[in-house]
Amino acid sequence: MLVELFTSAFCGPCRGARAVLTEVERLVPAAQLEEVDVAGDVERARAAGVTGTPTVVVRTDDGAEVFRSRGVPTLAQALAAVARAA
Repeated sequence: MLVELFTSAFCGPCRGARAVLTEVERLVPAAQLEEVDVAGDVERARAAGVTGTPTVVVRTDDGAEVFRSRGVPTLAQALAAVARAA
């Protein structure tokens, strides 16, 4: 499963989201975390429909979106999302 974290350079809440998702990645080895700087990859952010940061998108192995959150998810929310993607 893929966990996408869309961030921007001056986004304070992005640090919190990164910490939560790093813990998810540690607890669930099948979860692959990819951080995307929206300024550095505008097309990917646009294609994903990202309108603010942080935005978290969890996808199954075949690319289906099963979770989206704008803001900092709790660890429980993020773990439930990756469980849906498994």
